Amino acid sequence: DGWVSRIKVSPWGYGKAVYIDHPDGRTSVYGHLSTLRGAVATACLDAQYRARDFSIDLTPEKGAIPVRQGEVIALSGNTGGSGGPHLHFELRRSSDQHALDPEALGIEVADHVPPEIIGVRFYPLNDSSSVGPYPAKAVGFAAQGGAGRYALKAEDRPTAYGTIGMALHTIDRYDSGGAKCGVRSIAVFVDSVPVFSTAFNEIDFNTNRYCNAHMDFGLFKGNRMDYHRCYRQPNDKLRIYGKEAAQGHVSLVPDKDHRVRFVVLDASGNRSELTFDLHGATGAEALEWPRPALEGSLFPYDRENILKEEGVRLTMPALALYDDTYILYARREAFGRLLTPVHMIHDPLTPIHSNCELEIDLPSGFPPTLVEKVLIVRVDANGKPSAVGGKLKGGAVSAQVREFGGYGLMMDTIAPTIRNVDLKADMAGRSGFSIKVTDDLAGIDTWKGTLNGEWILMEYEPKTNTLTHTFDKHTRAAGKKEFTLEVKDDRGNAARYVSTFSH
Repeated sequence: DGWVSRIKVSPWGYGKAVYIDHPDGRTSVYGHLSTLRGAVATACLDAQYRARDFSIDLTPEKGAIPVRQGEVIALSGNTGGSGGPHLHFELRRSSDQHALDPEALGIEVADHVPPEIIGVRFYPLNDSSSVGPYPAKAVGFAAQGGAGRYALKAEDRPTAYGTIGMALHTIDRYDSGGAKCGVRSIAVFVDSVPVFSTAFNEIDFNTNRYCNAHMDFGLFKGNRMDYHRCYRQPNDKLRIYGKEAAQGHVSLVPDKDHRVRFVVLDASGNRSELTFDLHGATGAEALEWPRPALEGSLFPYDRENILKEEGVRLTMPALALYDDTYILYARREAFGRLLTPVHMIHDPLTPIHSNCELEIDLPSGFPPTLVEKVLIVRVDANGKPSAVGGKLKGGAVSAQVREFGGYGLMMDTIAPTIRNVDLKADMAGRSGFSIKVTDDLAGIDTWKGTLNGEWILMEYEPKTNTLTHTFDKHTRAAGKKEFTLEVKDDRGNAARYVSTFSH
């Protein structure tokens, strides 16, 4: 039992979501819902018509919308940033909205399977340290074994020099197999001394983006590998780490083997271990290893950094990076509809924590009457552009970005396209209708639907480019009606559609 504390609707994120506070101090969250039911649906619809907006964030008074166990409040769906129909369910602590582990709160899932350990890799943590080569074409050393006991292959002999950190590729599964899950905790011992530990007990959404510092972001994005860094990067503010003095920084003694042990637990207490020897190389051995060339400009993570090249500027605030990083820049000649060269700013596989200001100069002599139609686009490795947006700033277009990659300017003067899907002249007996809306580049920004001049709710689903109206208490009355839809894209290009029907 409990009461509805929040109803949030958006084309993005959790889509249609309902939050219920419970007397025990916890909040249950239900996301990506297809439809709401009962008093929840009524409150949502009333708020949308008051705001004349599909997107709302409603926080009812405590107890205003009570719910009982077993009551149907909504149906699961695929709204928002969902990759397929499912129910997104969370339990949170109401006081701080940290997400808690439902398994620790009585939701049982059969799990007698220990975590899988797949591989380990090493990182030099200062300029005087280095790591020996991996087996051919590998990004780490593969673990072998099972049933909770893992080792490296007999022929593999990891070697490093100086101070290094480690990362572990590990996942967990339930008895049913299938879905890949995360582990609960990782502990690292070197020569029996604890040097690092991490435990995933709850999620703080205020610091959640620092997960990009904890994971090997490049291998996750580029190779779908789940490597946990077992050392703390300088700008990693997650509160998941133990109090070990080393914080995962391991200083190796030259010409000595160090015994390394990883202990991994899942939420049910199932345990796996990986044990191996890590050889401390001599300086002479380390000099024989290939070392990546340090190219580009060094951006210290704890200072503001500015990349300035012909036609482009990127201003990164202090703490936008997780560690000191050498930033590369290159340019690619303009092609297709691009108005400028593509400014290739570093590597998309390097994460950025906070928004950075990107400014790209307009071409010399660009017509002032068309400036408002220009936007920044991100150009992927295949040359496909996607809209970023931006505003005019002097002789440049400026936007906030949080990804490295290729950027340039394009112009969008083409209005969105509106196409009727199933709005008929006779809508008697029908529950609603849908309209397809697509845009050439900048993306749908605003839309407004009316019946006989009065605003009506049009629900936007960007995954299918669809606006849908379900007849409600404001629109279900019988009679002849004129439907008007006005749609604008992010550059102000507008389209209008008018149709009449009887209902």
